[in-house]
Amino acid sequence: MTWEPERLDDQRHLSEADPGGMLPAVASSAAHVRTGYRTAVETRVDRLADHGRPRAIVVAGVGGSGIVGDILAAIVGNGAPLPIVTLRSYQLPGWVGATDLVVAVSGSGDAEETVSVATQAVRRGCALLGVGAPGSPLEAVATQASAIYVPVPVTGQSRSSLWLLAVPVIVAAAALRLVQADADLFERMAKTLEDMAHRCRPSSESFINPGKSLAMDLAESVPMIWGSSPVASVAAYRLACQLNTNAKYPAAHGELPEAGHNQVEVLDGPLAERDIFADSAGRTLRLVVLRDVEEHPQVTRRREASVRLARERDVPVTELSAEGVHPLERMATLISLGDYASTYLALGYAVDPTPVSAITELKARISQ
Repeated sequence: MTWEPERLDDQRHLSEADPGGMLPAVASSAAHVRTGYRTAVETRVDRLADHGRPRAIVVAGVGGSGIVGDILAAIVGNGAPLPIVTLRSYQLPGWVGATDLVVAVSGSGDAEETVSVATQAVRRGCALLGVGAPGSPLEAVATQASAIYVPVPVTGQSRSSLWLLAVPVIVAAAALRLVQADADLFERMAKTLEDMAHRCRPSSESFINPGKSLAMDLAESVPMIWGSSPVASVAAYRLACQLNTNAKYPAAHGELPEAGHNQVEVLDGPLAERDIFADSAGRTLRLVVLRDVEEHPQVTRRREASVRLARERDVPVTELSAEGVHPLERMATLISLGDYASTYLALGYAVDPTPVSAITELKARISQ
């Protein structure tokens, strides 16, 4: 597979190389926000508040659904009056009991890890909120337990329907008075995503298209993606995952200040070296920094110093800033840009961004 940047402005190629419609799916994010909010309201997720605030919230999910717990914890922030734990496994922690809320999220509704956790939650008497496909095994577990289930119309890959899955969970958190999130916020968020879709549309040329520009930065590099706040770090993790699944491309992610205690050493490693006499350029490290307005002052100092270290070593740096006032808006801008970039990167390599054949093969092998 070779990187050919001219493919990004070839409208015929962008259409033919994306038969699964990943680009249109990414462009549907605003509609997903509105649908997720409407479905949550119609399902009356606010009923969770009838029994008071839980002791803790455990959000279970894997793959494209697994980031929902991270999103919730980041937007609630350090002022959360209870623990919010993300669980990406088969087993519910032993301390979780009847006074806790378990949120099970699965776009397909049949992720075996998530269905297993939901089943354990019911057996322990936990409150349960399910979000996923209608008519699925996860809905069956929730229905049997008389729990609240939000049936969302996920089509295609769960990773392309992030806001369909995340928005109902945020609406539930708002009902529990953990975060300020009303209809106006979700409409502002949707409009922000519509603006990003316009700026990143396929017909917009690379030199003015932020999604294509970021893809061109990432191409032929090994990106190390850092977030400067919990909000930005969730977006960094999402970008790494989208590069993996859409572009089949390696990436590492980290959060400052922790990345300054380990990953920063990569700046002195073999991937940071450039051979100016080589016949062809090899893949080298690129530092990608996702910035947020809510940075700790010491994190700002670490971020600025790290960027200087990278540039002094001739390691290329890309810095991106979140836009918006509410943490959810800021996170959405970074996530949306990364979703476009990962898809354009795939198409620049002539990789179909939709299929995940290695994941499918892995599931088949363990099911035998």
